[in-house]
Amino acid sequence: MRKPIIPVAIAAMLTMAGPLRAEDPLVVPLQRLSLAAASAVAEGAVAECRARGIQVAATVVDREGTVQVVLRDTIAAPITVDISRMKAFTAANFNAATSALAERAESPVGRVDGLVMSPGGVPIHAAGSALVGAVGVSGAPDGATDEACARAGLAAIADDLDML
Repeated sequence: MRKPIIPVAIAAMLTMAGPLRAEDPLVVPLQRLSLAAASAVAEGAVAECRARGIQVAATVVDREGTVQVVLRDTIAAPITVDISRMKAFTAANFNAATSALAERAESPVGRVDGLVMSPGGVPIHAAGSALVGAVGVSGAPDGATDEACARAGLAAIADDLDML
């Protein structure tokens, strides 16, 4: 009589995975921005650039880089929507301001489709540490202004985020 191979293989895989320790959580809690908070960030970013006489798009993404809110000011160029989304996506996935990633822009990682490593993307942290999303702004004449507007958007909810 032949022994079944499948149960033996499953048992071998289970032993390689190691035992579950008591301190290992079975579920990991995640903090997320509410729609109202994401909207306030985008509105704050657009308002800051508008006050400077600049029409931009602002995109807020969740911690994985999935879009929550997009605002494009009245006469901002259509391409600003895609660029702001990519800046926000990059900031969320690297958990860093895109201005800090400029050195990587010409590396193999910097050439991955969907990433933009020029200023204008800023991560959003709750209580100063937990990544909850990112904001990206595009449309200003330079990246420093895009980033300043993104940071102004964050300022709209900063006090509430610090309280979490």
